[in-house]
Amino acid sequence: MKKLSTRRRHPLAAVVVLLLALAVSGGVFSLLAPASKAQADESAQSLAIDEGKKLFAVGCASCHGTGGQGSSDGPSLVGVGAAAVDFQVGTGRMPAQQPGAQIPAKKVIYSQAEIDQLAAYIASLGAGPVIPTKNEYGPAGSDIAKGGELFRTNCAQCHNFTGKGGALTHGKFAPSLEGVAPKHIYEAMQTGPQNMPSFPDTTLSSKNKKDIIAYLNAVNGDDTESPGGLELGGLGPVSEGLFAWIFGLGALIAVAVWVAARTAKAKKS
Repeated sequence: MKKLSTRRRHPLAAVVVLLLALAVSGGVFSLLAPASKAQADESAQSLAIDEGKKLFAVGCASCHGTGGQGSSDGPSLVGVGAAAVDFQVGTGRMPAQQPGAQIPAKKVIYSQAEIDQLAAYIASLGAGPVIPTKNEYGPAGSDIAKGGELFRTNCAQCHNFTGKGGALTHGKFAPSLEGVAPKHIYEAMQTGPQNMPSFPDTTLSSKNKKDIIAYLNAVNGDDTESPGGLELGGLGPVSEGLFAWIFGLGALIAVAVWVAARTAKAKKS
């Protein structure tokens, strides 16, 4: 009988097979891992939307409609975006206590987690401005001088040149920006709340908004000094000049009356 010929395996064959198995399993894992992560993110987003819808039904639907479509008591929220919700609810303006010419800021009644859920639900109704990241409104890489120039050009007419605020018509007002969170200032520029115009990236870029926020933080910071002396609340040269006219001219009139009275009394005696 003929002996069957046997082939001897190369010593590296087992190593090659092992590497191929690892490559195949790694490829499968790389295909499955992103899908699993995407599914997890989608599930978390769906849960946030569901919870936000419940919060909306309790605290917002009476004015804005059950589907956010708006009513005679409140505007439509379709397409306002998550940033508008984060600003309005995060500053306590919403839910509003009562209708009026302008809704002022007040104590916040929702936690940040609940605000995020409300924002997720409103964002699901229609695309709109998203909540900015810290990199967008943080101080890193900002130009304070450029921010001051942009603020005086676009904002000082209402908010005053240092952001102290001011009166508008028909009971409306531009609120003070001192102490307002940088994120909320950015969102206000994005969304244009109430009487304020919006400044999308086509009008003021993300870098421009960062510069404006840096300027406001600088002029309202604790280390800022006023070289002009008494700033009278930073209301500007018109109010300071009016103060000088009223009190300065008033003091001169008082002195003139006193001198005239003393002169008349001296003549009588």
